[in-house]
Amino acid sequence: MKKILVPLLFVVGLSSCELDETPYSSIFTDNFYKTAQDAEAAITSTYGTLSSLYGGPAALMASDFSADQIYPRPVVARNTYTLFTYDPEYSAAKSFSRDNESPLQIWRSYSGIEKANWVIEKVPAVPMDAKRRDEIIGEAYFLRAFYHWMLTKNFGDIVVKTTASSDLEKATVGNSPQKEVYKQIYADLDQAVAKLPSYSASLVKGRASKEVALALYAKAALYNEDWATALEKAQAVISSGKYGLMADVRDVYNVAKEDAARQENMWAFECENFTPGMTSQLGSLYGPANSAGPEYGRSSFGSAFAYQSFFDSFDPKDKRRQLLDTTYVNQAGKVVRQREITPITTKGVLVKKYQDANSVGGNYAVNIPIFRLADVYLIAAEAEARATGATPAAYGFINVVRKRAGLADLTPGLSKEAFLNAVLQERSWELFAEGDRWYDLTRTNTFMTVVPKAVNDVFPTRTPQAKHRYFPIPRDEINANPQIKQNPGW
Repeated sequence: MKKILVPLLFVVGLSSCELDETPYSSIFTDNFYKTAQDAEAAITSTYGTLSSLYGGPAALMASDFSADQIYPRPVVARNTYTLFTYDPEYSAAKSFSRDNESPLQIWRSYSGIEKANWVIEKVPAVPMDAKRRDEIIGEAYFLRAFYHWMLTKNFGDIVVKTTASSDLEKATVGNSPQKEVYKQIYADLDQAVAKLPSYSASLVKGRASKEVALALYAKAALYNEDWATALEKAQAVISSGKYGLMADVRDVYNVAKEDAARQENMWAFECENFTPGMTSQLGSLYGPANSAGPEYGRSSFGSAFAYQSFFDSFDPKDKRRQLLDTTYVNQAGKVVRQREITPITTKGVLVKKYQDANSVGGNYAVNIPIFRLADVYLIAAEAEARATGATPAAYGFINVVRKRAGLADLTPGLSKEAFLNAVLQERSWELFAEGDRWYDLTRTNTFMTVVPKAVNDVFPTRTPQAKHRYFPIPRDEINANPQIKQNPGW
């Protein structure tokens, strides 16, 4: 039997007079990493951790429900992020079987890091086509960087793992300062950029390209306040000419046009209705309750909506507002008015980014974006402005996105602060419900002033504290590894 990883086991020996406990490492790789097929299986498994993040989908829900665009139907455990009532044990998530939506699931990114470490250590010795072997190793470096970035933007100072856990000592490591985390992310992305192929139509869908690695590099550098690197990497993506914006922003999310949409949707969690590990429940959370809106999908629960204040923030001419709605057409062809969308409020706003009229039950085939070219343009605009000011180049980057949205160019002459506020607002309109906004608020340390204003009759009071900038590291992990230190305030 081929095995990549078997968890550490404790082998207990019994005798007539005593109990002996001896820990043995039980990680078997002797019969694996021998062939090209093994190498391909190993990297596929490394991508598989994305299912834990986006299938749940914790990567979007915990952050989006914390921010100022999207709120949940106030069910127990799901509303703890909106109300900032979660604890280091994530008690409610565990008690009500919602850990798949919680930061507990995000912490499981370490599973992907572990798999990436084995690929990086073992695949170089596999006898196979050298070019493909290098690409696989590049994919592993990219994924290790991505999973570390996913962890640090959620938990701050995290454990950096760059060696496979072949023994207990290597498996238990303490936190690293966030600056060191980003240093490792940069190093991994340097390797990924050097080894990955540029995007082409022949690239297997869902796999990373060189330009995707550069996009992650740009965004990680932005979060690290390394403006020069963020700008350099974003410009490299844009100037590559490998990607372009869709003419109609709605087509980015059109399940029937997902192949064409890859020109903008650079890297996504590729969803399929029937394929295990490639399904997501995200689409079923949006749309009316009781599967009442056929265009949203065959199974929708009315579990998440946009704030009315967010909907109102759009210019009526903004085409992105068409990805929200205050009415829907029911199965009888009747238009249902806003006050009747959901019984929890008369001001529910529907999100239309994840519609799939042909969903199979709660399994939707619409892809979940992770990196889009529009994001890269806005990263470039922000990085240029933070480094140099509101230059013509900075205006050029943001106006590309505004033009596609049907808006007039941003008028030159804004102060640096006003321009940066405009970029962050543009990011909010462009990337809503994509698991992005909360991190813009936390990395700019504005969440404590912005979030309390995002209230409605469902959640009339919201009071985040300074400690909520990062989620608490799960208490179970600290109990299992005493070298891990908890985040401040928790």
